[in-house]
Amino acid sequence: MAAKRKKVWFDERLYDDVRQGMSVDRVLFRERTQHQDLIVFENRTYGRILALDGIVQVTERDEYVYHEMMTHVPILAHGRARRVLIVGGGDGGILREVLRHRSVERVTMVEIDRAVVDMCLKWMPSVAGRAFADRRTELIIDDGAKLVAQTKQRYDVIIVDSTDPIGPGEVLFTEKFYRDCRRCLAPGGVLVNQNGVPFLQPDEIPMTRRRRAKSFKVASFYMAAIPSYYGGLMALGWASDNATLADVPLAILRRRFAAARLKTRYYSPEIHRGCFALPAFVAELARR
Repeated sequence: MAAKRKKVWFDERLYDDVRQGMSVDRVLFRERTQHQDLIVFENRTYGRILALDGIVQVTERDEYVYHEMMTHVPILAHGRARRVLIVGGGDGGILREVLRHRSVERVTMVEIDRAVVDMCLKWMPSVAGRAFADRRTELIIDDGAKLVAQTKQRYDVIIVDSTDPIGPGEVLFTEKFYRDCRRCLAPGGVLVNQNGVPFLQPDEIPMTRRRRAKSFKVASFYMAAIPSYYGGLMALGWASDNATLADVPLAILRRRFAAARLKTRYYSPEIHRGCFALPAFVAELARR
């Protein structure tokens, strides 16, 4: 009888004292670029998984949660978004969701690592779909922090789909970066960003709120439950000079959602309204 094949495990080591393990059924791609270590592997539960520097970024099984909430919440809250900037997001999921809004005329996406785009198009094509081929897409391979510091363009919505504030993603959590984002937002615009899992990354909430508050009148958070991001609810950062955008009435959200003709798997107007209600411990962190 043949010996049973020993399972190989991927251990995510984002935290010092807890780990998330996923069995590696098959490694599809691995490369060390000048920016980070990339790996795509298959797992029976989550499908294909992308990890950067040992940290899970996106899985085929639950990517829709993150991408829908990072996209539809700011765009439908704004109500008139025409120009959108995506910083990071090389897998193309945010781009895909933004382009589902027919009212959006131009999407600029700046990604620092071309290898992430190419590798996801080859090994995880369902995430981006045909988004990179859309005539409204402008893909720039460059440093996102440099672009927002130098661009003369103005955007209605800025979506920062970054790694955690370590390594290449650290610059995207600085006071200067938020100040530069404020400069290139059109009046009434909104910035959203990935802000970690508060239960295991509690310091990120007060840190980013204080830094964003120096450039924006409103610096707050909303929440989403993403299974593959270990540690419970994920916080998404929210920054704008328009206080009404975080409190759009449900009736208006329903009208906008219907007009957009979106078919979603996680987002709904009701979820939109509820996601700004923070758990008490997160609200406490946000007051620090």
